[in-house]
Amino acid sequence: MIWFVTETQRARARDLGIVVGGLPAGQHNAITDVPGVRVGHTTLIEGSDIRTGVTAVVHDRLTGIRALSAGLATGNGFGKIVGTTQVSELGVIETPVVLTGTLCTFRAADALVSYMLSLPGNEQLETVNPVVAETNDGFLSDMRRRPVTEEHVLAALRGAAAGPVAEGAVGAGTGTSALGFKAGIGTSSRIVECGPDTPRPVTLGVLVQANFGGTLTVLGVPVPPGPLPGQGAGEQREPGSGEHTTGEQAAGDPGNSCVIVLATDAPLDSRRLARVAWRSFAGMARAGSDFSGRSGDYALAFSTAPPQAGPLPDSALDPLFVAAADAAEEAILNSLLAAQTTAGFRGHVRYAVPLDRVRRLCAARGVLRAGH
Repeated sequence: MIWFVTETQRARARDLGIVVGGLPAGQHNAITDVPGVRVGHTTLIEGSDIRTGVTAVVHDRLTGIRALSAGLATGNGFGKIVGTTQVSELGVIETPVVLTGTLCTFRAADALVSYMLSLPGNEQLETVNPVVAETNDGFLSDMRRRPVTEEHVLAALRGAAAGPVAEGAVGAGTGTSALGFKAGIGTSSRIVECGPDTPRPVTLGVLVQANFGGTLTVLGVPVPPGPLPGQGAGEQREPGSGEHTTGEQAAGDPGNSCVIVLATDAPLDSRRLARVAWRSFAGMARAGSDFSGRSGDYALAFSTAPPQAGPLPDSALDPLFVAAADAAEEAILNSLLAAQTTAGFRGHVRYAVPLDRVRRLCAARGVLRAGH
């Protein structure tokens, strides 16, 4: 068994000149650009059949006793996301957000409870609402073995760090696929000016666990699986691209879900956070999702602003709406571009997006930005 917390990345969207929207990104272009937000991964690889893991989004005020305002948006409810009825009812989140594979959801929730009970100051804690979400990584990992243990979850939680975030086939994204290619975890952020009278800069960050169907679309340019347009299946392949999946293979895979976690330091209450969360699905659509009826698509947003900060009025939310859509789209692209070709359960292989093909198609349409 091998489990670890980081992985060598291939590329991010901006490394290729792919820049979504006109808003500036934060220092790391990651959810961790929101002050106090940290991310941890446990990547679990065992033999040829286990390709799964855990990703945790942590903040120091998510302690069970202290909580943060939160809002939930459901694009399609074909999935498992523990703890959201209380989030919707009370408008707060009181634990870190843990992501994992489908049948490991419930073990992860129990481990998250153990983590919360162990925190200093929680010696008398008798109730806690763990928040755990999942996508189906069964194409590359034997889900029925339910390999995630409490140790794996605690490692992701306790190892959560600020700064750059590992992306692609790492943590809860180790076995996931999206849009016909290997995908995984991706992240991005935006800085916007918003406020009713004197606008001030606030940060919105997004982290995704991408595992859904459709046709990969980069800045409006379709990048389907298979050879380049006009190139026969038996002709010369692009260097380093490996074998390619086919549309038929992609269409038959299990999964088809996406979890989007949004964090912001903008002062927002639960209702306004849910409105912001909804806009992240626009980014998912622009990246090429077909929004299958068998897809569990959820967006959970929380605010790190202090409780005494009054919420921004609805009239001031437009910049955050744009930020949510743009950051979600770029996070999804990062989840794909950073992911490496992965072989797993029953000999299945999910191939990485050929970076040369993406560059070539986007350059031909003139959508790449110089200097990135």
